[in-house]
Amino acid sequence: MCGIAGFIDFKKNTSEGIAKEMIACLNHRGPDDTDVYLTENSTSSIGLCHARLSIIDLSNGGHQPMHYKHYTIVYNGEIYNYQEIKIELELLGHTFNTVSDTEVILHAYEEWGENAVNKFIGMFAYFIYDSILNKVLITRDRAGVKPFYYYWNNDLFLFSSELKSFHKHPGFEKVINQEALLSYFNYGYIKTPQTIFNNTHKLSPGHHLKIDIGTKQMVKEPYWQVESFYEKEKLNMSYADAKEKLHDLLISAVNYRMVADVPVGVFLSGGYDSTVVTALLQSERSEKIKTFTIGFEEGNNEAPYAKEIAQHFGTDHTEYIFTAAEAKEIIPTLPLYYDEPFADSSAIPTILVSKQARKKVTVALSADGGDEVFAGYNRYPILGNYLKKINKIPSFLKPTLSAGGVVAVNLLLKNKITAKHKLTGALKSLNSDPLKESATLFSYMNSVPEEFLNNLFSKNFNSTYDLFEINSKKLSDPMEAALIIDYKNYLIDDILTKVDRATMSVSLEGREPLLDHRIIEFAAQLPFNFKWDGKTSKKLLKDIVHDYIPKEKMDRPKTGFSIPLYSYLRSDLSYLIDEYLSYDAVSQSGLFNADWVVKHVNLFRENKLHNKSIIWKLLMFQLWYFKWMK
Repeated sequence: MCGIAGFIDFKKNTSEGIAKEMIACLNHRGPDDTDVYLTENSTSSIGLCHARLSIIDLSNGGHQPMHYKHYTIVYNGEIYNYQEIKIELELLGHTFNTVSDTEVILHAYEEWGENAVNKFIGMFAYFIYDSILNKVLITRDRAGVKPFYYYWNNDLFLFSSELKSFHKHPGFEKVINQEALLSYFNYGYIKTPQTIFNNTHKLSPGHHLKIDIGTKQMVKEPYWQVESFYEKEKLNMSYADAKEKLHDLLISAVNYRMVADVPVGVFLSGGYDSTVVTALLQSERSEKIKTFTIGFEEGNNEAPYAKEIAQHFGTDHTEYIFTAAEAKEIIPTLPLYYDEPFADSSAIPTILVSKQARKKVTVALSADGGDEVFAGYNRYPILGNYLKKINKIPSFLKPTLSAGGVVAVNLLLKNKITAKHKLTGALKSLNSDPLKESATLFSYMNSVPEEFLNNLFSKNFNSTYDLFEINSKKLSDPMEAALIIDYKNYLIDDILTKVDRATMSVSLEGREPLLDHRIIEFAAQLPFNFKWDGKTSKKLLKDIVHDYIPKEKMDRPKTGFSIPLYSYLRSDLSYLIDEYLSYDAVSQSGLFNADWVVKHVNLFRENKLHNKSIIWKLLMFQLWYFKWMK
């Protein structure tokens, strides 16, 4: 795990000092080694910067930027199967000078070009410069575990693992992207490929970004898309065979993610996802794997469940109960770690558990992705129930009912914003295309009322209400549209962003075995009822877990990380509300209707505000704004 940054400057104005500043602010991602490589051609100057967290090949052999013939690479991530690829390349005549996976990427690129990525099992974002062709290939992993940001404006291309690097370059113009801001207040995160700034983007997962430096041409192309596997014909196999195959894939995925030259541990919450990772790892090892759990004095406390799981498998378990004071100390620092507004409050416990794990290990396996891959969220059966009701409406009536119903709802529920939003979503979802019905309804289920956002922003705010889209033409079950939407949005821009920044804030590498691309490729081709049978969510995954631990030990409601956030904001942390959500503070950006905000802040103080999440979103935006824009 590392931090990368750099530039292509067609005006040749970027100095070595600027490059060093860009990478210095990523020291938390790579405290073990730092270097900058600068070169120049007839059209531009190029800088490649790297901050290294040594995981594989702890010697200087893994130093970056790495050069091989006319190729130079900076790379963030891990290629878990690099040793097998290395053997294949050696049979083709390649010789190696190091034992690092970075060198394997370079040789693989020389041998197979951009298609080398199809060989890789891992998480990665790499930048390869070919000095002969004067071209660049940038590639991000399939699931989007590793971040890659880029800025392109006024003949300047910047890239980095985190947006904070761009602030160090005098050519970076930080203008807020209003569409991205709308996405943030709608969902709590900013959807890829947008970022909070204009002319600044996230490279979409499963994509290449190709740059011809000579012509300044930039092309973004997909090499992998999750929906293509849902669109395939379903596999003709029994449930028992599917369970066995998935079990084998899971074993392979977790074992690959133990490849390291440093200590490795597991985040264990006691839920099914982290339990399956722990079970598969410990069952194949005599030495005790290290597991880590945190609990809270207040809020949901999963620590007792995790401890029971750890005792069952005999792991080397660390449990830490955090105080409210420790959690509160994290909140003002969040904008430092999360470079754009980010409203998932579970970032707080994720940072806290990462701090504890880093005392004993350098790598921690995190079991994210199980809900998105195996249909684990409660919103999926809710969507299914809605779709069943919609399917009872004759197709010929849907257009008329949709258009007329929206008008009627707006008249009858004029002042009931939330109820109107839900009914409008149901009516607008009525369509002859069941996939569009599913996507539209799912969007309204997970978004904020448009009228609410219209009131929030000032009159000069100009953007379009942002809903999810589904590009698939054929799916065997409309419910799969929701899985695709979550995999390509919530998973990438919320969950993985949260874990990457939290772990990297303490120089801990987070690995995601359930997001091994072979698992989703297989799961997507299984019948939907293998995952959700109408009664049990994540059925296939849960049945595998029950082979390792009695069902009664696991049979409890889904909880997750949560703290009594709003109680904090009305008590010890009320000073943050006073400072950042006052009329004067909110007015400074010119983005918000300050009178409306102050009114809702007062309702929140009196515990009379129904949609409390808007207060947290506003606070996180304001903290970010005063950190990065003032």
